[in-house]
Amino acid sequence: MLRLTQAPNIAIATLWVDALRQAGVAASVQRYFLGSVAGQLPPDQCLPEVWLTDDEDEARARELLHGLQNMPQRRWVCVCGEIVEGGFEQCWRCGADMPA
Repeated sequence: MLRLTQAPNIAIATLWVDALRQAGVAASVQRYFLGSVAGQLPPDQCLPEVWLTDDEDEARARELLHGLQNMPQRRWVCVCGEIVEGGFEQCWRCGADMPA
């Protein structure tokens, strides 16, 4: 087993592991419940971790994780004139979908 990375919280760790598993990389979340003892242990020791089952998957897993952490941000103008930024594919103002 190989520790791939620490996650800022359990939700992000779970999303990363799910994405890795969907790509065929065997991974798991460790330190799932240590957040509850953060006052008694150093906070950086209580963060959830993403671990790989097979060390050979490290390069592929790091590439996938990099892609998840660096999603492209878009900026587009809706038909109603609203400027929509970020990863949104629907206008918050009128509900129109992002043009293709």
